[in-house]
Amino acid sequence: MPNMTLSLPVEVHEEMKKYPEIRWSEVARKAIIKKLIDLKRLDELLSESKLSDEDISELDHLIKHGLARKYKRTKHRVKQR
Repeated sequence: MPNMTLSLPVEVHEEMKKYPEIRWSEVARKAIIKKLIDLKRLDELLSESKLSDEDISELDHLIKHGLARKYKRTKHRVKQR
């Protein structure tokens, strides 16, 4: 099995050392495998898509705009309380 080296922030490494019973390489391996499964599933879904890059960009813009409006309304309601 090939080996891989990861660089982590010092703070993360310090926190990991608090749990020596955890096999961190196994945690990383499972996370990588899960991500690859998700990406493969996404590739399969997109392989049959008829959307153009322009269509996707427009949808992206609409979704982000809607989320920003929703966030502003929620934030405004929280301030009123």
